[in-house]
Amino acid sequence: MTACAIEGGTAGAATAADPGPDTAGPGPDGPGVAEETGEAMEPGGSGEPAGVGEPAGVGEPAGAGEPVGAGSHAPATAHAPGTAHAPGTPPAPGVPHVPDVLTLTSDGAYGARLTAAPAPPGGQRAWYPERWTLDGPEPYAVPLPLNQPEEPDAQVVPLADGRVLIRRRVADRQAFSLLYPTGPATGELALGAVECEGMVLLPPSPDGRSVYGLSAGDHSSLLWLVAGGSFGPELVAEVPGHCSGGVWLDRAGRMLALDRRPPGGGPVKAVAVDLERNGEVTPLLQIAPASDDRLLLADADSGLLLIRSNAPGHDRLGWGVLGSCLPVRFPECLRPADLAVTPFAVQPGQMLMPESCAVALRVDGPAGSWVGIWRPQGRRLHQFAAPEGWSAGAGFWSRDGVLHLPYANASTPCGVALLDAPGDEEPPPEAGGTEADGQTAAVTPPAVCKPVPLGQAPLHRVASTD
Repeated sequence: MTACAIEGGTAGAATAADPGPDTAGPGPDGPGVAEETGEAMEPGGSGEPAGVGEPAGVGEPAGAGEPVGAGSHAPATAHAPGTAHAPGTPPAPGVPHVPDVLTLTSDGAYGARLTAAPAPPGGQRAWYPERWTLDGPEPYAVPLPLNQPEEPDAQVVPLADGRVLIRRRVADRQAFSLLYPTGPATGELALGAVECEGMVLLPPSPDGRSVYGLSAGDHSSLLWLVAGGSFGPELVAEVPGHCSGGVWLDRAGRMLALDRRPPGGGPVKAVAVDLERNGEVTPLLQIAPASDDRLLLADADSGLLLIRSNAPGHDRLGWGVLGSCLPVRFPECLRPADLAVTPFAVQPGQMLMPESCAVALRVDGPAGSWVGIWRPQGRRLHQFAAPEGWSAGAGFWSRDGVLHLPYANASTPCGVALLDAPGDEEPPPEAGGTEADGQTAAVTPPAVCKPVPLGQAPLHRVASTD
């Protein structure tokens, strides 16, 4: 695939999920809010920064190769060999799973999806799981059908050993099995079931062998280990309130971030769940008392966090660093007019350099879905056409900055497009202040909550308190 970058950001109406002004360094009274300087406004006084705490543990769609939108075209290359190919965050419990969406292991070695051949005239599509193998010289897909088709609300997750976990709803139970190819047939290992009306599988654990599911109770959310345990599905934590999301904070599969609405209602705040301390829950994001602060992505190497919050006054996409004293920032370039922007992959291996991490974003607009690439230090959203048949929102980075985008179409049933991350040149400073700069001082900052200090994180304690 060959693509052209669309240089320069577009200000204006925000994305479907993140409009609003650029924000926000905390002061004693709360985060400051600025329209757009590309950075957070520094606090006007002393006080703890509001933002990232630390877990108590640590119109037509453009064709492939064509630029999306209008603007100056910076050269960039994307290679689409005829070879084949974890998150966004999953839907909240009770929301039906969407088939044909590819879920990847944390290392990008395997993928899995629920798919089907085109339906015959007057017939229905017969759904079946499919595993994608991506770590060999020639990636390929393996269908895993059984004797009868799957329901479209089933959900599949790949494991690091090549097996695929499937969740099926059977009456009022959620049943789990592991599927694997056995010659021309499909093998199945039943793991057990959980009695509940609905459950959503979370992104695969970084350990490669564990899969967790989230179900909603009357006053709490239940976290289940549905694969990787010793005796079938196990209840590992009960978190008060309604939880959604699901982002891993470390590479050991110990610290899990969830977006929680407290019992009785209130703002949504990201919390950290320590799976090695009996599901101990601690605050993770505290930007403003009444703001909804959700965690979308986290990179364990650099500590970079991608956050969605309405603390600036509207839902905005921002970034911070785990445990940092710097405020959460909400770049103007991440709210292009009339588009929704959602991050789905962060470049790994950038130790202690969160500003240099390349972030891949799904961009949704009237013309369809395409790819955005952004770095915190670059202050610029590069936009690229996606390969035809891209599994929108799926992809992973190599450590050297190559984005792998899985796709399937009539000519390539299983493929991956490789997109090199573009370089970012610092834009020249503008002479004088902008109109937005002049409005900064007129904004009244809201009150803020004190974040959890980095030093109190359980993963960094010298001795256990158990």
